[in-house]
Amino acid sequence: MRWPLQFLVTSLGVLAGLPPKLPIARARPPGCLSRWLCRAGRMMGRHQRSRSASASSTATRSDITELDFAAADLESPFSSVDALGPVELHETAYEIFFMSCRSSGAAPSRGNGSGAADGEVSSPMAGAGARGGAGAGVMGGRVKKALGLRPRRLSLGGQPMMARTLSQTSGPGSPGRSRRPMTSAEIMRQQMRVTDQSDARLRRTLMRTVVGQVGRRPETIVLPLELLRQLKPAEFADGEEYHQWQFRQVKLLEAGLILHPSLPLDRLHSAVLRFREVMRATEIRAIDTGKSSEVMRALTSAVHALSWRSSGAAAEACHWADGYPLNVLLYCSLLQAIFDLRESTVVLDEVDELLELIKKTWPTLGVTRAVHNACFAWVFFRQYVVTGQAEPDLAAAALAVLVDVAADAAAQGSSRDPVYARVFLSALGGMQEWSEKRLLDYHDSYGKCIGGTATESMEILLSLALAAGKIIADREGTGDGNFAGDRVDYYIRCSMKSAFTKILENGLGETDSVITDRDSDPASVLTQLAGDTEQLAMLERRSFSPVLRRWHPAPVAVAAVTLHGCFGVVLRRYLGKVTVLTEELVRVLHTASRLEKALAQMTAEDAADCDDGRAKAVVGDMEPFEVESVVMGLLKAWMDDKLGLARDCLLRARDTESWIPKSKEEPFAGSGMELMKLARFTVEEFSEIPASAKEEVVHDLVDGLESIFLDYISFVASCGSKHSYLPPLPPLTRCNQDSGFFRLWKKAALPTCQAPEGSPRGGCSHHAPRPTISRGTQRLYVRLNTLHYVLTHVQALDASLSSPPSSSSSARFGRARDAAAASISAVAEVAAHRLIFLDSRHSLYQGLYASGVGGARIRPALRLLRQNLSFLLPVLADRAQPAAVREVMRASLEAFLMVLLAGGNERSFARADQAAVEEDLRSLKRAFCTCGEGLVPEDVVAREAGTAEAVVDLMARSTECLIDAFAAAASESGGGEGGGGGTPLPPTTRKWEPADPNTILRVLCHRDDEAANQFLKRTFQLARRR
Repeated sequence: MRWPLQFLVTSLGVLAGLPPKLPIARARPPGCLSRWLCRAGRMMGRHQRSRSASASSTATRSDITELDFAAADLESPFSSVDALGPVELHETAYEIFFMSCRSSGAAPSRGNGSGAADGEVSSPMAGAGARGGAGAGVMGGRVKKALGLRPRRLSLGGQPMMARTLSQTSGPGSPGRSRRPMTSAEIMRQQMRVTDQSDARLRRTLMRTVVGQVGRRPETIVLPLELLRQLKPAEFADGEEYHQWQFRQVKLLEAGLILHPSLPLDRLHSAVLRFREVMRATEIRAIDTGKSSEVMRALTSAVHALSWRSSGAAAEACHWADGYPLNVLLYCSLLQAIFDLRESTVVLDEVDELLELIKKTWPTLGVTRAVHNACFAWVFFRQYVVTGQAEPDLAAAALAVLVDVAADAAAQGSSRDPVYARVFLSALGGMQEWSEKRLLDYHDSYGKCIGGTATESMEILLSLALAAGKIIADREGTGDGNFAGDRVDYYIRCSMKSAFTKILENGLGETDSVITDRDSDPASVLTQLAGDTEQLAMLERRSFSPVLRRWHPAPVAVAAVTLHGCFGVVLRRYLGKVTVLTEELVRVLHTASRLEKALAQMTAEDAADCDDGRAKAVVGDMEPFEVESVVMGLLKAWMDDKLGLARDCLLRARDTESWIPKSKEEPFAGSGMELMKLARFTVEEFSEIPASAKEEVVHDLVDGLESIFLDYISFVASCGSKHSYLPPLPPLTRCNQDSGFFRLWKKAALPTCQAPEGSPRGGCSHHAPRPTISRGTQRLYVRLNTLHYVLTHVQALDASLSSPPSSSSSARFGRARDAAAASISAVAEVAAHRLIFLDSRHSLYQGLYASGVGGARIRPALRLLRQNLSFLLPVLADRAQPAAVREVMRASLEAFLMVLLAGGNERSFARADQAAVEEDLRSLKRAFCTCGEGLVPEDVVAREAGTAEAVVDLMARSTECLIDAFAAAASESGGGEGGGGGTPLPPTTRKWEPADPNTILRVLCHRDDEAANQFLKRTFQLARRR
């Protein structure tokens, strides 16, 4: 037997839905996180140095764009500043750095000990002195030692690489100037790629700013505003360059003061509006920044008003670049300068001095030590990633900084600084997200180069992801228990599922893929898949489990249990397509049993090597394939498949059924016939199963079919109710006593179609009318036929399952039969009311007695009713005809009563009209007694017409008798006549009875005499008809 293998492909979606089971976590002692991070950092530093040296040379480039391209998969975790691009942020960061360091000492930045040149501010160096030289090149600084970073490697010439590189930057352009080591400030300028022209402009600006303001703190200077004041167009190459530079400064002010302020700001603040006006003017062309410029004064006023705001409790301070995320983006740009431009995996030996200078920007940027540590960890992590994960020392440094981050997070405690919280969660969340993206499929990320660097890189990412995640979890209060073990458990399960899915798609990198040959035998396919799954488990135990065992006590057991579950999904999906036991099925079950034993042995061996209770719990997660119960499972699967086909038929009926009969011989809906055909075939196939097996599932089969029958019956019967076709009752009024002349005129104005039968104008009364049954009403009767069809076949199915009869057979499909019988009555009632009150409303409810009893008798309406019944009976199935005609009779009698009791202003009756009305009622009864061949027995007609006859008898009574009867009925029901017009009207129930006060009142309202008129006016103050 050969099967298409599409079902194997669809198993991929099933595998993705398997929930990973996390073992019960074991509590970690408090304070062990810091020790664990320290050990992780030391471990990273001990990775093979020789490998790092060779790999780093291939990953380093002098061009920053290559690193940016490599970082495309590593987006910044902090929010972006749309107004400023990366280059603009870079330039702004250096400007803030330069300004913050300007008040620190006066070490010369150029020359050999001479003072600053004319027109320049001295170098922003705070006692760092000259750096470089052989000693500085090989001696590691305090920061590098703390982070476990090695000193700079020597170049081939024996000179420290950084000293050689920086000393040669003076170049041949100034042959008379002796070469010298560069200061830390000059190193920073070179690292930030700042041009000499931009640096010179910045120096001149600060020199002009600090004249006479020696004691002014850097954080009180709004640097972009000072630059706009001091720099003129003459200091730029052309006007366009000056305009672009000027607009960048304005955008920077907008970002720091309005878009990302450190203090809450009302966007309708007057200073904001003034600033917007200046910004719009700057966008068009460069503005005049002279002292007499009105635009510059407006800008200065707005900037001062926005930057010198305070939060109330805090002292007044200047805030223009300390709002998140602007401050963090600028600060990270500065921290990025500690990495060598020529060898991007190396941290400069001058990192101590550079960080001391960078620290001076904290007041301006609003950075605290906790924020610095979070950014510092992110910068090391980013550099490790963008350099191709070639230098483990960078990851070790990130882990070392995370120790301080963990301490900061614990110290912050309940303070919940919003800025720190955002920076903390963004930085560590970005590290965790990027790392886990690879760890959740580590077979794809590291499986192509097993061993060596691949497993080391995986171990590094595990340390980083778990460290960052643990810190976040501890801060949020969810880090209790064995956090690392739970996460590694999750990584193993997700990666194994992904690897198994790839095997299912492509095999283990071999040409004979599992699903390449779609015409192959499913049994051989599953046999090959079982072998590949066992190979994958061996690969996991040999290559990845030794790394994972550092955090999880039983990684092999978790992997084996996961693969066991994945193969089980595919196996059960295959078994779901098999309906009988075959040799192929036996071979598949044998292979599955062998794989199960191999995986179970791996699980048991791994769990036996550890004393942790988690390993024992993993063993219990392996659910056996239970091949012994496959036969019963196949039987139930067959049943589910058959029920699924019936359910699909029901769903299609809901979407496409139009209630058009299949043919005149079979006036049923196609969906009902299809559903019952499927049910009949299912029962016939079920009857061929040996009795020893089928008795255990027969009740499930009956319950499943009955549930579908109930849903279909409910769908067929969902056609509304009769109340949607009943017309509303008109308000009660009293008859108007017309003059004799007006009565003669109204009689002369009778329409010819309503003239008495003997009138010369009543010729149309002898014309046979056409049936008025609409298509909507016909579709309702198709529903009625379908319900009878379903009921008949459900009874036949019950008889088939009960052969030979048993004591419990009478209970089968009982709910479906009861629901079908109830739905037949409901649908017949709705269809009859639609036929009478909608399709035939002109002849019966709206036309009968409309202008007087004598001129609008019931005979034309009866002719139309007979035509409709004659048209209806061939449409109806034989079993549906009695119920349908009976409901038409009830609807007709209800319409007749509404004409007498709720006929509106056009109908009035005299006492003498009772005989004619009684004759019309007898004609109506006779029409149903003679319809068909005894479809409605005479006793049923008489019983249903009893209420109508009682109401007609009321019309024969005198007005005084009716008034007395009304008074008696009203007193019995709790009300009385009362006087002065205060008597309430009796409630309307639509249940017309001769003893009902509302029914008697309506007879009086339609009585055309003076006594009734005066009684209604005096008692209820009813309005007169118009």
